[in-house]
Amino acid sequence: MKATNVLYVLTRLCLINAACFFIPLAFSFYHKDGQTYLLIFHIAGLALLGLPSVFLKSQPSELSIRDGFLTVSLAWICLATFGSMPFVISGSIPSFTNAFFETMSGFTTTGASILTDVEILPKSLQIWRHMTQWLGGMGIIALAVAVFPFLGVGGVQLFKAEVPGPTKDKISPRISKTAKILWSIYLLLTIIQVLLLIIGGLSFFDATCITFATMATGGFAPLNASVAGYPSLYIQYVIVIFMFIAATNFSLHFWALKGNPIRYFRNTEFLFFVCVIICAFISIASIRLLYGSIFSEELLRSSIFQTVSIISTTGFVTQDYELWPFATQFILLLLMFFGGCAGSTGGGIKSIRVYVLFKYLASEIKRLFYPRGVFPIKIQKTMIPENTVTNIIAFIVLYLLIFASGVFALTILGENIDTAIGAVASTLGNVGPGLGNVGPVENYSGISVTGKWILSFLMMTGRLEIYTVIVLFMPDFWR
Repeated sequence: MKATNVLYVLTRLCLINAACFFIPLAFSFYHKDGQTYLLIFHIAGLALLGLPSVFLKSQPSELSIRDGFLTVSLAWICLATFGSMPFVISGSIPSFTNAFFETMSGFTTTGASILTDVEILPKSLQIWRHMTQWLGGMGIIALAVAVFPFLGVGGVQLFKAEVPGPTKDKISPRISKTAKILWSIYLLLTIIQVLLLIIGGLSFFDATCITFATMATGGFAPLNASVAGYPSLYIQYVIVIFMFIAATNFSLHFWALKGNPIRYFRNTEFLFFVCVIICAFISIASIRLLYGSIFSEELLRSSIFQTVSIISTTGFVTQDYELWPFATQFILLLLMFFGGCAGSTGGGIKSIRVYVLFKYLASEIKRLFYPRGVFPIKIQKTMIPENTVTNIIAFIVLYLLIFASGVFALTILGENIDTAIGAVASTLGNVGPGLGNVGPVENYSGISVTGKWILSFLMMTGRLEIYTVIVLFMPDFWR
């Protein structure tokens, strides 16, 4: 392990972070919200921390597997730590624990909040809060392209990630070029959504905040009522569409823009993802009708909105779904585990892993009837190696073990079982709202200090595909 490699990346990250703070600084100048000098000093401090990367003569040529694991985890911790400082120093979030939780929630695109009144935040800190999610979404795209494939994280080989070597499914043989292409698509979609929301009547500020949260599948909103504070049907439908887009593999968007949209319908994971959404939507709407709700456009809209919001792990809300029948809440809880597609900004287990799990279970059932039969697992006519399937099964088992451990820890701290299950499922899956005391119209302010640190750890663990963080606790890693 080379400390200089890790130091270079982290200090360079400080410089990038400092550059990003010029946007909140501009908002502070424009709105005269009293945070200008604080932001200037914060930018200067981050720039000083980034100086070592300037004095290093050249960029490290290659990160080892150990360097990669450590660097990625420390990067998210540093981002959350330095990103939380303006909240603490300004007094907007005086507690470092709360500020760290809020910022980690942003950079991991979770959207869980401890703020009881987000509308009183200064405009500059409000835009920074949403920028953490948008930047976190960009970071996840970069990791999916440049880091996870080489670290062998959770069967990511299946995800058509852009790794070196020309194949017909790759965008570019060069990682840096691929990342830039995907970031360009991310930026283009961001601009389009901002414009569509402005056309729908939102201010530039609100449209930008909502778009940053949507494209990152984050879920922060500038209003206490979340998206419910925007009663316009047009705005809600625009958000639904872009939540779905953000939770879809970005390489498919690339091919669509290149004039080949048929790839959407040839992609097994995408088709599975769409099928799950349709089934969940129909089930939720039907159950609500069965329990006495009146059939209407509003019922259909709220059902599809919450379905897409939860499975995409965005976490926007238009209604208090805890007032819906318990069966619908159970479906939404399951969707928190499913998550979006690989290569998207969505969290959760990921649809491709769930699909492989189902295929594996089907093959094992067939084996009961035909013990000598060979039942290879295929995706798009390509056989999946046995070690990759094993890796995926192990990932899902580990995910569920961490979920169970998190629920146990929160109940030990005094949380009721509904709250514990909802909070852990939501933070580990990077969703945002949960159940019980952290439901859609509540927040995480009532969680204990220890509980917030546990949930912050779960947010990072889920966002970084579990293995990236868990491996740091293994003695062999440090030998």
